Amino acid sequence: MDRRRFLAVMSAGAVGLWTARPVSADEGPNYWSLDVPFVPTREEVVEEMLRVAGTGSNDIVYDLGCGDGRIPIIAAAKFGARGVGIDIDPERIREANENARAAKVTDRVRFIRQDLFKADISEATVVTLYLLPEVNRRLKPKLLKELKPGTRIVSHDFSMGADWPPERTVKLGGDTIYFWRIP
Repeated sequence: MDRRRFLAVMSAGAVGLWTARPVSADEGPNYWSLDVPFVPTREEVVEEMLRVAGTGSNDIVYDLGCGDGRIPIIAAAKFGARGVGIDIDPERIREANENARAAKVTDRVRFIRQDLFKADISEATVVTLYLLPEVNRRLKPKLLKELKPGTRIVSHDFSMGADWPPERTVKLGGDTIYFWRIP
């Protein structure tokens, strides 16, 4: 799905994002319906997000809604960090694990199939997001409660709302990167 289609889905008022529910009782708990399609972040944007966050070898980067795992993988391969990706979609987790094997970083990254609102993110030193504004706003209390002071948060294209302005905003072509630090 291209960026314009993704933005059209967003502007249509998608709500209840990143929640999962069984498609049918016959299919069991391993089949889930997603409310938002996977839209990957371009590699140059990923690298800039990690630079803006000051990512280094002592960091643990958590990517919430990790998709194909590119952010944790790049954090490990190019920045020396450890990475954890969380996604509700089993196909994305499978793909992320395959990508980590191909990049030879399986010793530095792991991927968890879980609802990002239920995941334990307390060990993160950097959190990356490419979620919709509504999801960012719903996620804000969890971030403030579970993350240690000084933990850095970067978001691709979407802010946390007017009540938590970013410390820094970076434009990269048509993309925007927002940066916050947990007080």
